[in-house]
Amino acid sequence: MPWYDRRMGSSLTYTRKTTSPESTKQLAATLVPYLHEGDTIVLSGDLGAGKTQFVQGLALALGIRDAIVSPTFNILLAYQGTPDGLPLYHFDLYRLDDPEQLEDIGFYETIDGDSVSVIEWGEKFLDSMPYSYLDIAIARSQDEDNDRKITVRAIGDRARQLLHVWATDSKSRLMKA
Repeated sequence: MPWYDRRMGSSLTYTRKTTSPESTKQLAATLVPYLHEGDTIVLSGDLGAGKTQFVQGLALALGIRDAIVSPTFNILLAYQGTPDGLPLYHFDLYRLDDPEQLEDIGFYETIDGDSVSVIEWGEKFLDSMPYSYLDIAIARSQDEDNDRKITVRAIGDRARQLLHVWATDSKSRLMKA
């Protein structure tokens, strides 16, 4: 099914405003208890919007103590958390130009593996994304430097289940859009 059909069919959308890098990280941390291996998150937003901060919040809640940086020059960074925690694969597809390059970096094998995959700039290759993923868009406020509007959409069945339980967690403070 083409990506646009999956997006149009998804009516499950939530938003949240965050007012600091810490609150963006906190929001990400509230998602972690509901993640399973094979879950994928596609992050979009301008440079400096807070995508890597979101990943930092996920990583910390997964028990990862390594410094989390944008993998722009590496394309993929892998992190192992606690022995019983999920590994985290952090992709940055900004420098890729062609979907065939995804094969070269082991993209499909990685996202189908035993980890959580977070993909920055995945919107460049939406036809190559898995059937089910959380689509998280982070937009900077025009008025306040640290304010962000985070919009979360569920694409596919597993993502709908994931977003439903995440949104009903009072700590996430997600609001139906």
